Amino acid sequence: MSAEASVGSHAADSAQSANSQPAFHNSDELRNRGLLGSKYVKLNVGGSLHYTTVQTLSKEDSLLRSICNGGTEVSIDSEGWVILDRCGRHFGLVLNFLRDGSVPLPEDHKELDEVLEEAQYYRVQGLAQLCISAMQKQKDVFETVCRIPMITSAKEEQKIMASCRKPVVKLQNNRGNNKYSYTSNSDDNLLKNIELFDKLVLRFNGRVLFVKDVLGDEICCWSFYGEGRKIAEVCCTSIVYATEKKQTKVEFPEARIFEETLNILIYENGRGSGPGGLHLLDARGSGASLDEEGATGGERRVRRIHVRRHIMHDERGPGQQTVYKD
Repeated sequence: MSAEASVGSHAADSAQSANSQPAFHNSDELRNRGLLGSKYVKLNVGGSLHYTTVQTLSKEDSLLRSICNGGTEVSIDSEGWVILDRCGRHFGLVLNFLRDGSVPLPEDHKELDEVLEEAQYYRVQGLAQLCISAMQKQKDVFETVCRIPMITSAKEEQKIMASCRKPVVKLQNNRGNNKYSYTSNSDDNLLKNIELFDKLVLRFNGRVLFVKDVLGDEICCWSFYGEGRKIAEVCCTSIVYATEKKQTKVEFPEARIFEETLNILIYENGRGSGPGGLHLLDARGSGASLDEEGATGGERRVRRIHVRRHIMHDERGPGQQTVYKD
């Protein structure tokens, strides 16, 4: 074969190759072409690489289908990766939903909200509805659960009391804060106070916020709040003066605690500041010793109920001499 014939054959092959593979002279031409005629798609979603088919992306009338049929312009790099400027953390979950029609969703509320946001962005309505249904189920479950916040600092307590619109009942329980040994019935009474707290939580769940404080100075003390301020306090501890030594005694004033819990309901939905709210509280009966903080001007007072304060009592058995001390 002559050199002339060889050159002619090579030129003919080059022209045929150029006709079979169209060249794109600029990025706009490549972007407008979309994915028409392709079977497989390479996606780069915020650095997360995914390889799937056009059939999978076209299952729902979504943004991804619009990208496949050229209805939405996309950037394609020199290696054929479709560039999507989104976080790719949950994109695999979106793809799995398109493949299977169903997918396990994360239980964490924040992550579920992120998946919903991605589903709405890609306009995958089936996944968005699945996320909304899961969030509604979580909400229904949370509303039936009794949650008791544990106070970790005085600043946190002030924030809770100021921001909560419900009446608040706080049980301060710190058994290790005693200076003297406990009397024989104190442990039982302390447990009874805790059990009563749990029962009240179940009974008034949704109407009253119950909180616990295990870091305070009091061994066992109930506090009742309404409209962001303390309304009443029931202190269940006292000092017993016996013959040999002083002892710490814990009482269980069940009726008084229950009464103050009912009183605090007056402040539910802001009713305590309305007409007659304070008069209802002032009209209640008296049993235990009461101390009220003095108030000047328009300030309101806090009812401090001490079951027994520094009583002189000896719990020794009958027949043993009892000596009272100051």
